[in-house]
This record gives sequence, C-alpha cells and structure tokens, in this order.
Amino acid sequence: MTSPKPSTPADVCRLSAAELAAGFANHTLDPRVVTEQCLERIEATRPLCAFAYVDAEGARAAAAASAARWAAGAPMSRLDGVPVTQKDLQHVQGWPTRRGSAATDDAPQPVDSPSSARLREAGCVMLGKTTTPDHGWKAVGDSPVTGIARNPWNPAHTPGGSSAGAAIAAAVGAGALHVGTDGGGSIRIPAAFSGIVGFKPTWGRAAMWPPSPFAIVSHLGPMTRTVADAALMMSVLAGLDARDANQIPLRLMDEAHLDQGLSGLSIALSLTLGQMPVDREIAAAVTAAAELAAAAGAVVEAVDPPLPPDIQRAWLTFWNGGAARLADTLPADRLALLDPGLGASIEAGRRLSARDWLAAEAVRMASVAAMSAFHTRHQLLITPAVGVPALPAGALLARPTDQHWTDWAGFAWPFNLTRQPAVVIPCGLTAAGLPIGVQVLGPMYADAEVLGAAAALERLIGFAARHPLPLGIGC
Repeated sequence: MTSPKPSTPADVCRLSAAELAAGFANHTLDPRVVTEQCLERIEATRPLCAFAYVDAEGARAAAAASAARWAAGAPMSRLDGVPVTQKDLQHVQGWPTRRGSAATDDAPQPVDSPSSARLREAGCVMLGKTTTPDHGWKAVGDSPVTGIARNPWNPAHTPGGSSAGAAIAAAVGAGALHVGTDGGGSIRIPAAFSGIVGFKPTWGRAAMWPPSPFAIVSHLGPMTRTVADAALMMSVLAGLDARDANQIPLRLMDEAHLDQGLSGLSIALSLTLGQMPVDREIAAAVTAAAELAAAAGAVVEAVDPPLPPDIQRAWLTFWNGGAARLADTLPADRLALLDPGLGASIEAGRRLSARDWLAAEAVRMASVAAMSAFHTRHQLLITPAVGVPALPAGALLARPTDQHWTDWAGFAWPFNLTRQPAVVIPCGLTAAGLPIGVQVLGPMYADAEVLGAAAALERLIGFAARHPLPLGIGC
C-alpha cells in the first residue's frame, strides 16, 4: 500500500523556522515546496520593495539538495532547508553587493560574508538579498537603486531602516529567517515599524566582514517573526570567523532560557529615557506590556537610565566619521551618486578631528559604565522601540523640530554605544493600524536572558499570530 503524501499547510510562508524544521524532520514538509511558496510570496509583494536581488534558481537547487539530505536522514543542521535572506550590505558568493547605492556596481562577490557562510553551512536556502538605503546610512528604507520601501501593514508608510527589506520579508512571510545589521537601530526600528522581532546581540557576538565603516557601533543579528526563531538563528550566526577582529567568543544560545519566564526579575521601565518625546498610543502600549510583566511576577519600577547628556553628539561623531571613511573607499567620480543625506554626513565627518573622536570615545565608555552600574540594580530595561509610529513612505524626519533622523530614533542608537543586547517585539497597533514595538535590554553578554524575557513577554502579549495583509494578497 502506498503511503499518503504529507499534507502541506495552506500557507507554509507563515510557519516559523522551528515549525519548518520540525516538518522537514518528520517528512510532513518538503523544502522544495516551502521554497517555491516563498518565491511566489516574493513576487506577489514586489511593490513593497523588499528585495534587491533574488536567486530563484539557486534557491530551488539548494532546496532540492536539502530535500535529498532529509530523505537520507543526513541534514546539515536543524535548519537545513529553512529559507533565509541576507541584507544587501553583506556578501553572498556569486551575488552582487550593491549596498543600496548607485555608487556601487553589480559585480558578483567571490566569497561569503561570515553570516552567509554560517547559514550556508547549516544548509539554509538563501532566497536573495534584502533592500537597504544607501550604505545603510539612515533609519528609513528608500534607496536610489531599489526605490522606496513600503510598510506591509500600510504601504503609505515606511517599514523603517536600514534593514528595511528584511523587515518586510519577515512580515509577509518571504522567508523565515533574515539577516539584519544595526549601527543605530537598523534592526530594531524596522522591527518595530513592521511588527516583527528584531534582535541586536552584544557587540561582536555575530561576526561581520568586510568590516562596516560604522564598525565601532555596528551589530549583526536576526530579524524573524518569533523570539524563538531569533534565538535559533543566533545559534548559527554566533559561529566564530577569523576575519572579524572584533568578534567575542561567547556561549551559543541556550534555548532553555526561552522558558525562563519573568517571575522575580527586576525590570526598569523608561518611557522617555529622560528626554525623548513619545507618542501617546506608543507609551500606553509599552506601559501595558510592562504591566503584563509585573502581573507575571516581575518587579517593575519606573526609572530612567543615567545616560550622558552629550551621548547623541558622540554617536554622530562615530557615524559621520564612518561615513567620511566610507567616502575614502569609493572612486571620486562616484561620490556624486550617493544619497545627498549620506553626502552631508560625509562632509560632517570630514570636519571631525582626532580630539573629537577621542571625546566621543570617552562618552561611549562613560555610557557603558553607566549602563553596567544600572544593570546591577535592574536586570532588564524596557523602553519603547521608537517614540513615533511609522513615518510616511519617503519621509526622513518625524516632527517639525527634528534636525536629523536620530532625533526621533533616540531609543535605539544609545544602545549601540553601550553595545548591550536589545530585542524588539511587537506589542500592539495604533488606532491607524500601524505596529508598535517594545524594546527589552540587558547588560552586555546577557543575550540569552534578554531573549528569554522577550519570549515570555511575547507569549503574554499574544501578537505573534497577527500579520499584515499587504496589497490584498491575504498573506
């Protein structure tokens, strides 16, 4: 008697990486079917501008190889066959790295970046590269190469940036796992605006190469639909790579932390970080999330962390200095092709002195010390992820008083200076139907504890089952 073929869920694109892995292992799912549906989802959501490059044939070949390994009982890892994407700031062998810029070319890269190499070694199916603004310089998603990225909950708004395409892809189900980078909120801001999970691990935990021009503040991490998937992806991304001089060898993620709960934890709640204006709906949603933590047994206290008053100037020194260094690596005749805003950052960086850089480093070290002391009293810190709802698509500033995008993103970039782990999870919707994100932070190296607390909060909030319906396609 012939065994019945496994039934395929109506929408495998909505399954988590953990669910896909379980389906591959028990032969109820086929990597080829999953990959094909993800490719269809990419095509259906193309107007959102999530992808800079799609390798459909390569993905199909990788899925077929994965299916054969599962059939033989010899998968390369638990994630073998799971569809993933790479941000277009990192290399994938044989693919171009445009960095969202008209100043670059489409030459294929000869080697993988560490994150691509680790995912390939795990047997993941790489679908393509996701969009980013010009060299990832800003917290929204438009690019002169790929156009204006659009929020899957409402295409009239931005998904955030710079990991714009990764956030869109995660939200609509175009892959289960997505690589993002974060130098000033570029994982966490689009996670908040797009209603997904974004994790910035402790600086140096996930290897990055080639080094970012913003390497002193830049992190690499997962963008997913669940906290459990972020932890699962980190177990791969945290593999060592000798090319990253800044990588810190830390223990891999222990999934047991995902069941740790919130009882007994000391949590600080800061709705403004002492000075950030916050939209009323966002403050209410984040307060409600903190109240759920308290009801689950956490000790929650409203208190602002003691960040230095000149912390924004310090971050901008590193950012603008990195932009000036970036310009030095490009042919002079291509500089005029850069986003004008990036050009302004380059000019600001060129005016900096070594004394400015050393002063910024002193502020960075003071910030690290302040947060280290803060976390001796409060194990975790909860804040809004962003103080404003998703901006209109194509806009860069949120308020008439804003001079720079960092003015509205002030819950994100301070913690690039402190280098501590931070995760954003969705905690509600505005009255206009735009996602709201809550940020959970812990001391450096407490990545597992931060993810464990976020997983517990995720279960209490119950947002993970909600998803957008972009362009009426029902995904």
